[in-house]
Amino acid sequence: MIRCQHGGNPTHVGIISTRLAGTDGVSLESEKWATVLEQQGATCFYFAGELERPPERSYQVDEAYFAHPDIQRIHDLTFGVTTRNRGLTTDIRKLKSHLKDHLYRFIEKFDIGIIVPENALTIPMNLPLGVAITQVIAEMGIETVAHHHDFFWERDRFTVNAIGDYLNMAFPPDLPSIHHTVLNSFQDEQLSYRTGISASIIPNVMDFENHPPPVDTYASDVREALGVGPDELFVLQPTRVVKRKGIEHAIELVKRLGRRAKLVISHAAGDEGQDYEQRLREYSELMQVDTVFVANIIGEKRGTTRNGRKIYTLEDVYPHADLVTYPSTVEGFGNAFLEAIYFKKPVAVNAYSIYTRDIKPKGFSVIELDGYVTTAAVEKTLKVLDNPDLRDEMVEKNYRLGVDYYSYAVLRRRLKAFMLEHHWLY
Repeated sequence: MIRCQHGGNPTHVGIISTRLAGTDGVSLESEKWATVLEQQGATCFYFAGELERPPERSYQVDEAYFAHPDIQRIHDLTFGVTTRNRGLTTDIRKLKSHLKDHLYRFIEKFDIGIIVPENALTIPMNLPLGVAITQVIAEMGIETVAHHHDFFWERDRFTVNAIGDYLNMAFPPDLPSIHHTVLNSFQDEQLSYRTGISASIIPNVMDFENHPPPVDTYASDVREALGVGPDELFVLQPTRVVKRKGIEHAIELVKRLGRRAKLVISHAAGDEGQDYEQRLREYSELMQVDTVFVANIIGEKRGTTRNGRKIYTLEDVYPHADLVTYPSTVEGFGNAFLEAIYFKKPVAVNAYSIYTRDIKPKGFSVIELDGYVTTAAVEKTLKVLDNPDLRDEMVEKNYRLGVDYYSYAVLRRRLKAFMLEHHWLY
């Protein structure tokens, strides 16, 4: 086991993000990494603006959260325009310095030897945080594993901006002590092409070595709670309400099935506004599809709402679904796809680029859309829904492939090889 260049404990890993809470992909995957790292001898500590991690190992700074008013203001004034005023640059610098001071305190307090920025050096949701992390790495030479989920060039809304200088410096930075990981082969190629940076590919995973637990008493009433009748199909869209999820296709598919059905959308819009949700409500009404938005009663943990309704986890909901729809047009990887496979549900998936390139060749059996809903896709969906033997054969095959390619064992092997290569933890 080596000592780190700056003197920290190499088994103390600092996971840094704008948010480590809830059920977004970055939060979920960071927790999986923490689980595997701790199995391999590390102790993980957490820095974020919104935190739901063990408090004794957490360091929360409000301004690290992308939705903090000061951070949101910077975001709103730097995208969709091509220049920024001098005062805004001053504000960015001040917030960067504030966050940087807290990062130093976090590293010192927990004797951090390795940091893992989770998407914080990838997509500029919190510009000052990314710049602060970059400068800390440059100054300390601290060993860093940058876990990239989605780059700014993968999102149209970041194309026009007034912060090209910061993006080139910190999203992501190219520094000697940073080791980059991406989710898929396309990101690997684009990162190299755009920046000259090489990366390791570590895909998202699920705990396929352990089957989901059976439905317990608490979750036995999910269908009733979501308003799904006993004679209705329960179609689950387990994503946030954002444009790139292509949820119009799920609505059309449900319409064309010609069955009594309810389309349940599990998550809220999050950081991308409410316009798309309104569009989906109007389209559902036009198509006469019963679509419900249930983010208010689905959370990371069980509990109750202010008015006393039960809160379910997504793991509570999946077992009750008859079909999962995942018609995304763009994804960094595809967590919801893996979740559907893990819970042994048939899934209708759009052939987004990463699915086509990295996932489909593994041999998964799905209902495939190719940019739109076809008659063949509708017919296959009905065939799967009406033929239990065919459905079981499909989901069991998919689960076996999940074990082979996207299990915690795969993550353990990849991270262990990565750590051994750099002489960390062993």
